[in-house]
Amino acid sequence: MTKTAHQGPQSSTEETKPELSPAARRFANATSTSVGAMLAKIILVAIVDATAIFAVFTALGREAWVIASAIAVITVLINVIYFKRGWLPAKYLLPGTIFLLIFQVFVIGYTGYIAFTNYGSGHNSDKDDAITALLQSNQNRVEGSAGYPVSILDGQDGLAMLIERDGQQMLGDADQPFAPVDPAALGDYSELAFGDLLGRQQEVTSLTVPVSENPADGTLRTSDGRTAYQYTSSLKYDEAADTMTDQKTGVVYQDTGVGAYTAEDGTQLMPGWSINVGFDNFTRAVTDSSIRNALFSVTVWTFAFAFLSVATTFFLGLFLAIVFNDMRMKGRKIYRVISILPYAFPAFLGGLVWAGMLNRDFGFINQVLLGGAQIPWLTDPWLAKFSVLWVNLWLGFPYMFLVCTGALQSIPDELSEAATLDGAKPFQIFRLIKLPLLLVSVAPLLISSFAFNFNNFNVIYMLTEGGPRLQDAGLNVGSTDILISMVYKVAFVGSQRDYGLASAFSIIIFVIVAIISIISFKQTKALEELN
Repeated sequence: MTKTAHQGPQSSTEETKPELSPAARRFANATSTSVGAMLAKIILVAIVDATAIFAVFTALGREAWVIASAIAVITVLINVIYFKRGWLPAKYLLPGTIFLLIFQVFVIGYTGYIAFTNYGSGHNSDKDDAITALLQSNQNRVEGSAGYPVSILDGQDGLAMLIERDGQQMLGDADQPFAPVDPAALGDYSELAFGDLLGRQQEVTSLTVPVSENPADGTLRTSDGRTAYQYTSSLKYDEAADTMTDQKTGVVYQDTGVGAYTAEDGTQLMPGWSINVGFDNFTRAVTDSSIRNALFSVTVWTFAFAFLSVATTFFLGLFLAIVFNDMRMKGRKIYRVISILPYAFPAFLGGLVWAGMLNRDFGFINQVLLGGAQIPWLTDPWLAKFSVLWVNLWLGFPYMFLVCTGALQSIPDELSEAATLDGAKPFQIFRLIKLPLLLVSVAPLLISSFAFNFNNFNVIYMLTEGGPRLQDAGLNVGSTDILISMVYKVAFVGSQRDYGLASAFSIIIFVIVAIISIISFKQTKALEELN
């Protein structure tokens, strides 16, 4: 006997939800989407505004009025464009325009500005900072000065020195001179015990605390963390005459307008300060014999390197493209894959690998392939240049191979067949038909490749670091340095860094590449083809 479950009728009080029409659903979805988009826009703009406000206050603190004004104007423009209805093209164009201004226009403009200054080692600040640095860096202990009992305290900002003067506790650190301190504020510091003083002896002995806001009053230093002595500068600054006097020798140094205090015999006190020097950096590049000769040598090699790199990679890539494009060749796909493998290698990694392989003492080339030879591939000037060209050929021919393969396959076969019927030989077909048609499409790429190799920093620096060194050069440059690597060395390598001269070289490089590109495009009529 089966039991049947009977379900009672639904309650009449149960409410049924009315269904929305398709139009109403679309409106609801559109409304929720628009609200979410508006919230996202408000959050993103708020982040931009907060960042901009911080940048404006930072710029104002450094008295960079132009930068602060530019940031404020751009921020207001962002808010107006993104909160105003319409202006859809501007909403898409504004981010790209801002990044263009920051990463291209500003960088080029700032480089041009630096090129007309003496900014570099010893000239990287303003005059007030230079005066303070001179007075603080030429200090000697005051003879017969009494010692001050001190306590070395450790705080969030580093070590500080606590002394008692005139019955009042005074606290100071490397950045702030001694000033009265509330004993309650000392709770943020912990005093170094004897064991801590020994463990941090170098920090303690190098701690220099200004006595007052006036640099001429000197500083206090301690060698044991218990007693400090007063040190004053051997230089005396005369603010009225704007001179520095060496109190030991009596030599007077004056501001002669060169960005440093200079004595009558030309001796300068360092550090100096940054000033505008006009076209002096450009003048030095062509009048100073040590710089001019180095610049001429590097420029000639740069042109040779760029031209030979393009020529060798193009002809090897073209040769392989012709060979592997022949339908009679077996295994063409495998050879093509193998040929483009070097293209997958990053240039800087390839340079490092080849630098190890070409090492004279333990490199794979000398030890394995040449049976233990001692060939100075990277230390002889001419062999180093050959090595650079060889490595760049290995890295660059796959690109030309791919370009030439595509260009050859785009040439109609009917042209070759018609020339063959007319009695033309294969070399004549290639020279008179295929090569001219190939150059029409490849010429702009050859120009861009020349410009790329003109500034091919990775291969040069990773393989030879520009060496071997040019002995008679007044700059830190080598036989394989090109202009861009020379600029890098002048600006960032060595103890004497000259950003102004490096920026002047950068402008010279920009002008050279621009002129070559314009002339090349006009000669090949590539721009008319593109149009």
